[in-house]
Amino acid sequence: MSRVVDAARGWIGTPYVHQASVKGAGADCLGLIRGVWREVCGGEPEAVPAYTPDWSEPQREERLWRAAAAHLREVPVGPVRAGDVLLFRMRHGAVAKHLGLASGAASFIHAYAGHGVVESPLSAPWRRRVVARFRFPGEES
Repeated sequence: MSRVVDAARGWIGTPYVHQASVKGAGADCLGLIRGVWREVCGGEPEAVPAYTPDWSEPQREERLWRAAAAHLREVPVGPVRAGDVLLFRMRHGAVAKHLGLASGAASFIHAYAGHGVVESPLSAPWRRRVVARFRFPGEES
């Protein structure tokens, strides 16, 4: 099993809290990825500035995508593999503003408002929203 998936599963049940990244206390989707990073890679590569839940949608800025690409290795969109960080566009024409971590080919772990950190099926509606895939440093190709 992937060390990234093992770390992410330890966050399941953490309540959803916007901008938080504390296992068991609160996390949003970025906070989950940040927490997993700290567990598998060490210290975070940079301080995360405050952000709004809309992720700069009114300005049409792909801030989350740029940040992911700066610190994770982007791989072509294709078959999902355990440990992949998935970036989702929640509606057509909007900026990408949700992250999850594939726990297998058919499921992913994410922090979701109203639900907290959960493992969900990577159903067809979720798959259609994937716009980019990334891997943590040290995860095989």
